[in-house]
Amino acid sequence: MNSNTSTPSRIRSYVRREGRLTRAQVRALETLWPRFGIVPEGMLDLDAIFHRQAERTLEIGFGNGDSLADMAVAEPEHDYLGIEVHRPGVGHLLLEIEKRGLENIRIINADAVQVLQHHIADHSFDRVLLLFADPWPKKRHHKRRLVQPDFVELLASKIRTNGVLHLATDWENYAGSMLAIMEASPSFLNTCGPGQFSPRPASRPLTKFERRGQRLGHQVWDLVYTKPGLGR
Repeated sequence: MNSNTSTPSRIRSYVRREGRLTRAQVRALETLWPRFGIVPEGMLDLDAIFHRQAERTLEIGFGNGDSLADMAVAEPEHDYLGIEVHRPGVGHLLLEIEKRGLENIRIINADAVQVLQHHIADHSFDRVLLLFADPWPKKRHHKRRLVQPDFVELLASKIRTNGVLHLATDWENYAGSMLAIMEASPSFLNTCGPGQFSPRPASRPLTKFERRGQRLGHQVWDLVYTKPGLGR
């Protein structure tokens, strides 16, 4: 049963700026999507979709999907659900699934807020990842940032007790905003102590963009929170 979590603002956190699909991505969407893609209708039965019960991770906005594929390779006993609005990224991840022979990933090509509100049961995930979401750097666009108090509480309702919410960004201003919002949340505890950022968890792969940023001296801020039980 879904909780009565308040509905987050419907100001979209993304703009569809899709690049051109490659021929390989078009083929992947035509031939692999029927097997690994999900078109949400009603409440999703994730056990039936993955054909098993397992620890389950949700990644929101997986980009080109390389990191998601890396995690699925490293943890074949875990199931991974990725949500991404941009079709080239979906196509790229489908190709990675094919190349690596992965069976523990499923993909939704839709607005994550809509999916969470209407198609995901409460307490569905052991871990939720929101890595390098659009920072909307201009102040007048900050209201478009995905990490807002209502959205954090929506995520809390979908995470199991003692589950983890992991955020990361390479924009210092957004990092500070996310930290303030997370510290104010009644649903989460900072795994590194109040007001602290986290070292990069070993479970989060370095992307080629992050490696390039490191060479240029760019910093990344990770935030790792757990959802404690009632006796926190």
